[in-house]
Amino acid sequence: MTTNDELFARARQVIPGGVNSPVRAFGSVGGTPYFVARGEGAHVWDAEGTRYVDLVQSYGAIIAGHAHPAIVEAVQRAAVDGTSYGAPTEREVVLAEEICARVPSCQMVRLVSSGTEATMSAIRVARGFTGRPKVVKFAGNYHGHGDLLLAEAGSGLAALGLPGSAGVTEAAVHDTVVVPYNQVPQLDEQTACVIVEPIAANMGLVPPDIDFLHGLRAECDRVGALLIFDEVITGFRVARGGAQDLFGIAPDLTTMGKVIGGGLNIGAYGGRVDVMEVVAPLGPVYQAGTLSGNPLATAAGLAVLDLLDAAAYETLRRHAESLAEILRSAFAAAGVVAHVPVAATLVGVYLGDPLPSDYDDARATDEAAYARLFHGLLDRGVAVAPGAYEVMFPGLAHTDEVLSEVATAASEACAAM
Repeated sequence: MTTNDELFARARQVIPGGVNSPVRAFGSVGGTPYFVARGEGAHVWDAEGTRYVDLVQSYGAIIAGHAHPAIVEAVQRAAVDGTSYGAPTEREVVLAEEICARVPSCQMVRLVSSGTEATMSAIRVARGFTGRPKVVKFAGNYHGHGDLLLAEAGSGLAALGLPGSAGVTEAAVHDTVVVPYNQVPQLDEQTACVIVEPIAANMGLVPPDIDFLHGLRAECDRVGALLIFDEVITGFRVARGGAQDLFGIAPDLTTMGKVIGGGLNIGAYGGRVDVMEVVAPLGPVYQAGTLSGNPLATAAGLAVLDLLDAAAYETLRRHAESLAEILRSAFAAAGVVAHVPVAATLVGVYLGDPLPSDYDDARATDEAAYARLFHGLLDRGVAVAPGAYEVMFPGLAHTDEVLSEVATAASEACAAM
């Protein structure tokens, strides 16, 4: 049997840091990462055969559970006919129709291959539509690894203690303005767009203040800037129509990913017809991708969306509240100062006081304590993200029986802290 240590040693010889996404290296929590061999439902098994209740769920890309039969069958059926064509397919049309039906602000949609690609493209569209240069983003919001959006980006950069990335020139971020989350900035006529996570899920879980998103909508309207909701995490996760459905706000552009691929590589951006018509081949804003609308990803995406009806969202909300109450009880019993915020179907952990409302607050979380919590849970068969700035993704497969496993592990892990 190959061990996790052996695999990590081999990986570091051929992959930078031994991983293909930085947080997976366990740098902020210490130790050797577990290498997943397979997953089923709410669980994954590592290379050594150890089983974990998985609350990472591919950072939100999995919502129905690993290897859900309907999704596996859809991918298998699609694969028999071929895995990529570089030509249009009916299934990508159907997926775009389904997205537009669920998200009314999206009158047209372009499929891409990742959330990063979606946000990069949406920014380009906003600049092309408005003819303006400036992009406003919020500290602690993560919009992928595109150059102009990496400043104070939360997520893996926060875990690594990095304010941005080497290799990003001053010119690339010259027109990027970073402002505090949950505060409406004053815009000017040079602002092309404001991009925001409507529920911040990359600096821990920080829900928006009640007037924040409505204020952004009004301020963008005042100066003619576009409002972009980055719903790569929240889209089809927190509600049928995403966070904009929950809050009753229509952005001009929306970026999506994760859930709509059923665990396969996909992204999308969409918005008003007049805005989307600037995208080539209709307009002058160029964006392309060989694997855009990939037949396996669209098959998986349609299969998972078919599972997400009103009853499914009620189940997801119930599982999230149950998980949060389990963690709150465990912290309280152990005398650990912590907050466990819930936003619809997302669950966060903040080790400290008070509950954060912006990135500066969020960065005050006790990362050393989180590392102890992480390993305490992992040693007891529960896997959470190996970084203090991610969230937990309870899904349809996290039944009461599964959550009872989490309750036992959390009680013991918190007591050990």
